[in-house]
Amino acid sequence: MSHTNHQPVKTRLQRSELAVPGSNPSMIEKAADSAADYVFLDLEDAVAPLDKIAARKNIIEALNDIDWKAKGKTICIRINGLDTHYMYRDVVEIVEQAGQHLDTILVPKVGVPADLYMVEAMCNQIEQAQGFTHKIGLEALIETALGMANVEAIAQASPRLEAMHFGVADYAASNRARTVVIGGLNPDYPGDQWHAALSRMTVACRAYGLRAIDGPFGDFSDPDSYILAAKRAAALGLEGKWAIHPSQIALANEVFSPPLEELNRAKGILAALAEAQAKGQGAAQLDGKMIDAASARMAENVVNVANIIAAQGS
Repeated sequence: MSHTNHQPVKTRLQRSELAVPGSNPSMIEKAADSAADYVFLDLEDAVAPLDKIAARKNIIEALNDIDWKAKGKTICIRINGLDTHYMYRDVVEIVEQAGQHLDTILVPKVGVPADLYMVEAMCNQIEQAQGFTHKIGLEALIETALGMANVEAIAQASPRLEAMHFGVADYAASNRARTVVIGGLNPDYPGDQWHAALSRMTVACRAYGLRAIDGPFGDFSDPDSYILAAKRAAALGLEGKWAIHPSQIALANEVFSPPLEELNRAKGILAALAEAQAKGQGAAQLDGKMIDAASARMAENVVNVANIIAAQGS
């Protein structure tokens, strides 16, 4: 193990992340009572320009009026892009008026570390001025070629940064990919078109202690393909996926929760290695397979996720 070791910045259960337009109060209320681990109230793509100001007001009311923590939710807002004139009012108005109830801010189309620095500086000043006792976390949406080219630097950009998300639709557009599908497999591509991007972002996250989250799957009428996309993400090490429709919440929760058989296998590995260690052995056999310290680290990941889910009561 290297002497440089970045521990996880913040542990949160984030199997399912429900995207909710800030312009729709009834959907916000339903989201609070949903089974989603995480809810982000959107000010960006899901909100038309003429509704941006009203959406801010709706979000401020929802943050102040709904007890999100009592409902077992981590609550987040997605602000508008730094290249718009909406962004600074999103941060100032919402954080000033409801920041004490806000867990994280999702910053879209992050391209360089300075993008996060700008939002961090604004949060620093507002929190000091308001006398808040907690720091709002930041999450970066990697959805452009520039962002992916700088993803390792972005991962180190701010002590507030907790997670990075892969935004497949804008990423496809930024790279001029020949697709109009949001997520899923492209029949013209031999394999998963987004494998390399997801893997690179995940490596950057794990290297610097961040959570790695997969983004949207557009066809909410196709649960089977959503499950396949989520399983591919989970296999790479991502720990959750967006739900753009309530029907996708249960699918994400199931895929990103360790199955009982996998959990029992992980516990068996740890028990067998503990027994071997007591005998002075560094490796062991279990069900005809060799296991060692690396096996233990993989097994611990499974057990730790299961413990977090159990603690959440999900």
